[in-house]
Amino acid sequence: MASNSILLLAIFLVVTSKVFSHEEDLKTVVPTPSPPGPVTTPSPTTPPVKVPPPQSPTVKPPAPTPPQVKPPAPTPPLVKPPTPAPPVVYPPPPSPIVKSITDCLPLCDGRCQLHSRKKLCLRACLTCCYRCRCVPPGTYGNREKCGKCYTDMLTHGNKYKCP
Repeated sequence: MASNSILLLAIFLVVTSKVFSHEEDLKTVVPTPSPPGPVTTPSPTTPPVKVPPPQSPTVKPPAPTPPQVKPPAPTPPLVKPPTPAPPVVYPPPPSPIVKSITDCLPLCDGRCQLHSRKKLCLRACLTCCYRCRCVPPGTYGNREKCGKCYTDMLTHGNKYKCP
């Protein structure tokens, strides 16, 4: 857009300067030969005054206005939501103390009550109880409660023996 307006301005100046120079050429008086007669001195003539071409006013593009920036809206103070209390995790009950081999049967019965192969579980649990004098609490897991003897006992297939 700016280049178009500059181009139009340049064309305007060229055309107007041509018009003015053509008019000046017409105003210039060319002396014609006078008939022979008494010689008179020509009267002094003033040289034609050259009128400078009119300069069109330079048009400056309007200064870009800075974008209006709205001040940020005041934000309400940040309130942290109350943190929920962590769930209470109760430690598993301590493993019951096995004083004699007769204490193993009720403990292993409780340990294997949910097993899909209850007789197999009972046989392995009783073997571990006789050797390690311990049965872990609950129906699954917590093997570390009975110590290294219970956790390190393996079958012939290198699987954990104690349930």
